[in-house]
Amino acid sequence: MATFSGYGLIAILSIMELTMAISGLLFWLLAFVAALLISTGNVSRWANVAHPILHGAYDKVPGIPYKYTRKGFATGSRRYLDWLDWIKPEAWSYEHNIMHHYHLGEKDDPDNVELNTQWIAKSKMPMWVRYLVIYAFAGTWKFTYYAPNTLRILDNKKRKKEEKLEINHLEWNPKKENGFELWMDYILPYAAIKFIIIPALFIPLGIGAVFNTLIIVLMAEYFANLHSFLVIVPNHSAEDIYMFNEPHKGEGEFYLRQIMGSVNYNTGSDLIDFAHGWLNYQIEHHLFPNLPLSQYQKMQPIVKGICKKHNLEYRQESVFKRIKMSVELMVGKTKLLRVDGV
Repeated sequence: MATFSGYGLIAILSIMELTMAISGLLFWLLAFVAALLISTGNVSRWANVAHPILHGAYDKVPGIPYKYTRKGFATGSRRYLDWLDWIKPEAWSYEHNIMHHYHLGEKDDPDNVELNTQWIAKSKMPMWVRYLVIYAFAGTWKFTYYAPNTLRILDNKKRKKEEKLEINHLEWNPKKENGFELWMDYILPYAAIKFIIIPALFIPLGIGAVFNTLIIVLMAEYFANLHSFLVIVPNHSAEDIYMFNEPHKGEGEFYLRQIMGSVNYNTGSDLIDFAHGWLNYQIEHHLFPNLPLSQYQKMQPIVKGICKKHNLEYRQESVFKRIKMSVELMVGKTKLLRVDGV
């Protein structure tokens, strides 16, 4: 809904510009709002829709349409209807649902922030340059990190079955191994629709409308990256979060690690939860990843009470405080806590 409102606002703005009914300053103020609406829709489709569905959160709901089940969502051509993004759904499902959730905080966790940013922390760059690199990365990370990383993880799964060596990185060169797939299945479909086809729809309103639409869509893309980076990255990255040097050895240890390796943000209302993509219930999500989103509000006080009863630290703080702590980790000022076993 937010996305359609954003594109509708673009159309209105284009007409208003043609009639010279508003000033340039007001035009771009409203353009900013349009970009924000499109961005919100972008993040919501990932966090509030694709994320729980691909975990199978609604599979057991009576009468649920097949397209909202794990097997039916965003498959084949429905990818462009259900979840158009830089990321291919099946690749993200394996990278996130399997490798991240079942290897949380380990070396095999593909989303281990400290390990993924060692090249920054160990570099000789001045500290202020490191911060600039992180801020630039935050605005492009779905394209520069998630698209190639999810493909690499999925490809390693296939190579393992074929008893081949794992690949440590992907080639961006389309003429080299994996590079062609990265461009054809991940980057070009999204880029063509978002940055070529959608702006072209405004040709009847004039070339100026086309260029304005492109600028607004690019703004929305940047905002969506910042928003998703803000609510996703701090969930498991800060100096008070644990990294585990060995795989878990039992079910009890597995569940304990989900608490030790995760942090919640502020919770309390549907609006707050929607803005966070329900990722503010990260502890509950890692304990019960296949629950519908609405159940996390009910589950939180129970989990919190159990943690208090057994003297387990239940971390919950503002997302803005946690992102600051995460950036400190990424630039090398802090490190994750270490534990050899629980």
